[in-house]
Amino acid sequence: MTVPVLAFFNAKGGVGKTSLVYHMAWMYAELGWKVVAVDLDPQAELTARFVGEDLIEDLQEGVSKQRTMSDAIAPLLHGAGELQPVDTLALTPQLHVIAGSLELSSYEDTFSSEWMHCLAGKERAFHVTTAFWRVIQRASAELSADVALVDLSPFLGALNRAALIASDHIVIPLDADASSLRSLRTVGAVLRQWRDDWSVRVTKNPAPELSLPAGTLPPAGYVVLQPVLRMDRPIGTHARNMARIPSVYAEAILGRDQAAPSVDDDPNCLGVVRRYGSLMQLSQEARRPIFQLKASDGAIGAHAKAVLDARRDFEVLARRIGATSWLRSDGRAGSTEPPASDR
Repeated sequence: MTVPVLAFFNAKGGVGKTSLVYHMAWMYAELGWKVVAVDLDPQAELTARFVGEDLIEDLQEGVSKQRTMSDAIAPLLHGAGELQPVDTLALTPQLHVIAGSLELSSYEDTFSSEWMHCLAGKERAFHVTTAFWRVIQRASAELSADVALVDLSPFLGALNRAALIASDHIVIPLDADASSLRSLRTVGAVLRQWRDDWSVRVTKNPAPELSLPAGTLPPAGYVVLQPVLRMDRPIGTHARNMARIPSVYAEAILGRDQAAPSVDDDPNCLGVVRRYGSLMQLSQEARRPIFQLKASDGAIGAHAKAVLDARRDFEVLARRIGATSWLRSDGRAGSTEPPASDR
C-alpha cells in the first residue's frame, strides 16, 4: 500500500508555501504522525529551514555524503543505472526530510523529453516520469511513514509536472490579491491538462508489472495567507479579493460554477494563516516552528501569547487538511487521529 503524498503548489511565488509546509510537517509530527517532508524546489528553501544554510552548502559542494533527491534520480536520468536510495535527515523520530538540491533544475529537459516518449510506449520514459514517486514511496515505506508533504517551486514546468503526478492531493496556498486570483485560473487549466495527458500515457505503459501513480491531481483545497486586517476584518482591495476567492477557486480549479460564500463558509477553504510578522523571523533564526518558540528564542510578552495562538491555529489547519485530503495508510479515509501505536 502506498503512502499518501500531499503537495503544496501555486504558480505564484511569495505566498508562504514553504513556510506552510515547514509548519505543517512539524505539527503533524507533534500530533503523532510519522512525516516525510520532501523538498522538490531546486532552491532548497525548505531544506534550509529545517537544517540551515551550512548543510545546504555542503550538499551543493559535495562535502556532505547525504544523498539528496537529485543524487537518487541522477543515475536513471543520466542513463547510467537505476534509482538509488535517498538519505533522509531525521529531525525527530517522527519527522524526516528528503533534502532538495539546485541540481534538480538541470533535469527539466530530461523530464520534458521523456514525458513525450511515454506516448511512444517507451518503458524508460515511464521510469523517469515517475522517478519522484518511486523515491518518495520507497523512503516513506522504509520509515513506515504516514504521509509525505512536498514543497514545490512556483513554476509550470516538466519538473513540477512529474512531482504533481506523484502526489495524491494538492493544497494551494494563496494571497488575497489579484495576482493570486489570476494564478488560480492558470493553475486550474494546467492541472486539468496534465491529468488528462497522464491518463492517456498510462494506457501506453508497455510493462504491466510497472506500477504507476494515479496522477489524477485532486485538489484538497486552498489556504489563504491572511491579508491586512482592521478590526479583525480585511480592508480595501484585500476584502474584495477575499470575497472573490471561493467562486474563482470553484470555477478555475474545480471546473464548476458556485455561489460565492465567504471564505469562512467555503468548504474548499482549508484555513486562513496569519501573518506572524517578527515571530516568523524568530522562527527562522531559532530553526524551529513558531509554535515551538521559547522565551530564550525571544518569544516573550505579547510574543508568548502569539506562540500559543499559532499552536492552536496550525493544529486546526493540520487536522482540517488531514480530514479533507488523506486516505490513511491503514485505510481510514480522512482520519484526524494519529496511529494507535503513537498515542
